[in-house]
Amino acid sequence: MDYEIVIGLEVHLQLKTDSKMFCGCRNKFGAEPNTLTCPVCLGMPGILPVINKQAFDYALRAGLALNCKIDSFTKFDRKNYFYPDLPKNYQISQYDLPFAKDGWLDIKLTTDNKPLTTKRIGITRVHLEEDTGKLIHPEVRQEAGAEKTQLGYSLVDLNRAGVPLLEIVSKPEINSPEEAYAYLGALKEIMQYLEISDCDMEKGSLRCDTNLSVRPKGDKKLGTKAEIKNINSFKFVKNALVYEAKRQTELLKKGEPVIQETRLWDEKEEVTKPMRSKEEAHDYRYFPEPDLVPVIIDAKWLEEVKKNMPELPETRRKRLINQYQISEHETNVLTQEKAMADYAESGPVRTKTARNLMLGIVLQIINERKIEFGEFARKVPPENLLELAEQLDKKIIVSTMATTVLGKMLDSGKTAAEIIKGQGLEQVSDKSSLEPIIKEVIKNNAKIVADYKGGKKTAIQSLIGQVMKASRGKANPQIVKELLAKLLDN
Repeated sequence: MDYEIVIGLEVHLQLKTDSKMFCGCRNKFGAEPNTLTCPVCLGMPGILPVINKQAFDYALRAGLALNCKIDSFTKFDRKNYFYPDLPKNYQISQYDLPFAKDGWLDIKLTTDNKPLTTKRIGITRVHLEEDTGKLIHPEVRQEAGAEKTQLGYSLVDLNRAGVPLLEIVSKPEINSPEEAYAYLGALKEIMQYLEISDCDMEKGSLRCDTNLSVRPKGDKKLGTKAEIKNINSFKFVKNALVYEAKRQTELLKKGEPVIQETRLWDEKEEVTKPMRSKEEAHDYRYFPEPDLVPVIIDAKWLEEVKKNMPELPETRRKRLINQYQISEHETNVLTQEKAMADYAESGPVRTKTARNLMLGIVLQIINERKIEFGEFARKVPPENLLELAEQLDKKIIVSTMATTVLGKMLDSGKTAAEIIKGQGLEQVSDKSSLEPIIKEVIKNNAKIVADYKGGKKTAIQSLIGQVMKASRGKANPQIVKELLAKLLDN
């Protein structure tokens, strides 16, 4: 019997607001533990929460971008459960009346060099809630080289308690770990374009819970699902789903039941492990939050949010193709993150050489140095990249010198012209300067010269390479080729 997997994803996104969801405490990552708290986010008796308007505006942006229906009446509820990092013993969330529902997100899929296809994944709901605190489990290293061991206690940091959190729940319409990966990538891209979250998984501002079940292929009824919680990288999500799909399929093939439960992904052993039995909604004893009035989203408010919506990635891609007549491939690379698209549109997208620099050595250097594009942009502003492109177009430097110059621009913050002039990197086209170098290369490479004269004309490329090396990359390769041919053929 063939089986198919069904996946639903719940993504938690911290919103990039100035203050927390229901109080005026700063919303800031990395502060000293328990320095950003107040009676409201600590859940002291008698506290009265107040809704953060900026958080709600950001949430509405997300709902609109995900093509959701926005309800004009929504409310907050108390989700009751005990956990050490939840000082109130309940979380303010939204239960039966989320502000956004019934949306969709298109994802792009490609496999085995087949053409790119689009699949639409339904969005069940988007709702707002507050984040919990964070538990810290201190470790101590015994001896040099020995593994860390946990101390016998835990600490709690409540700076995160009350940070606005957006929960985005997909419909169970994802059918492979690869589709889940593409869904998360598309979702992250849109949220970053909306500028409502930094989506940094290392800081915990984007976290993912997965629900996976397996059923006989063609069945309409869903199988028993297992939830895998709080996975903090897209790669781990994909790996966890691959493992869990295999585990459940093997159970069904042996005629054994799949238990509905919450599991954890162990990234070291690369397995999922039982955490607890799965809770149902009634376990949380939801009831309307008595200290907050319902929220009325009127047409004027919604129109104001729509007016301030930034251009979304897919719309931007189509516009760039039409406006600048650049290829779909170039556009996809240049818009893979908003910072890069903004950078390109501030100048480099208009010239072919600058575009090629962005698509080539800029990405190469960023990957090699493992830095964010924003850091690159701060040190090499668009006008400096345009100037480097101009130096190449005017043939002031050899194209192969561009990587060296750009690296020095990134290190020093200087312009291309300053570096080229200061370090004497100008291209050498003067034949009288190049001839002695070329003659020396011919003299020292008798075998290659013999190959060339014996009819292997491609051997000249090796000699050009030797001349380029001897000139420290500054020789004009076209002039070198002409001089080499002239000297070898005579």
